[in-house]
Amino acid sequence: MPKSAVSLKHLRCFLAVAETASFTVAATRLFMTQSALTATIQQFEDAVGVKMFDRTTRRVVLTHAALHFKPEAEKAVFTFDTAVSDLKALAQAEQGHIRIGAAASVIHEFLVHAIAQFRESYPHITISLRDPSTQQVEQLVAEGKVDFAFDGKHQGLDGLEYTPLVADRYGVVCHKDSAMAQDHRPLCWADLTPAQYVAFSADTGIGQFLRQRAGHWPVFAGQHDEVATTASLFAVLSMGNRYSVLPSMALKGSNFSDLVFRELHQPALSRDIYLITRRLRALSPGAQRLLDILLTHIRSCTLSPGVSLLKASP
Repeated sequence: MPKSAVSLKHLRCFLAVAETASFTVAATRLFMTQSALTATIQQFEDAVGVKMFDRTTRRVVLTHAALHFKPEAEKAVFTFDTAVSDLKALAQAEQGHIRIGAAASVIHEFLVHAIAQFRESYPHITISLRDPSTQQVEQLVAEGKVDFAFDGKHQGLDGLEYTPLVADRYGVVCHKDSAMAQDHRPLCWADLTPAQYVAFSADTGIGQFLRQRAGHWPVFAGQHDEVATTASLFAVLSMGNRYSVLPSMALKGSNFSDLVFRELHQPALSRDIYLITRRLRALSPGAQRLLDILLTHIRSCTLSPGVSLLKASP
């Protein structure tokens, strides 16, 4: 008698038992009876010709073969679920939901305008804006948890497309009445001193970038204050006698009109912002329309000082 083929149901049942280490809990999660789940796992083991679980009276343990197979099963189920989700999204033109990952600076600089224009044609499509950490952005796109994102190219994941958009120049942010703001000479890295410097902590995107790209400058080696959010930073800087190093767009949209941005020279330092999408995955019509509006706006608008367009790679 020929063996039965392995189906998606087999994989879902296998993963449920593997994740819970319990046939009882897994059956509840899958809305199955325990006997039906046991039969399905037995059928799966017969089909592949290998035992997947060692069962005792107290627990269920994955065999060596199961441990090796589990990541592949997760990938197969995820790929299927994502493909179905994409197919459903393609059917939604006038309704639906768009999920975007972007730093607050990108939202203020570009997305606010694009969303307002998009609403005129698609008033019933809802939008979620997420401001994830630098470590999360690419993974959220890869896992389909956001439709697209705007950030730097950090991990360079194989399953993602990175379309260059803009370069965001780094400079000093300080109080408008400070000596640093009043001095009209070009501001260079060598002019910076540690005493008044307020840094971003190492677990932030800006903090990581500066430590990697400019950590050799003396200002970073000296003792200085640290913050973890732009809200905290701007509040500190607004009191005067302090400065920080930020990309120009980071100041965009803040309510601190007493702060100014001055570009840093010798050397010039910029962060590159990319549109990040999943390779070979079609966006829903609504998401594609919003993206088209956004890209047209970026390429035609007057960019803020310190921001310039990036050319696509040949």
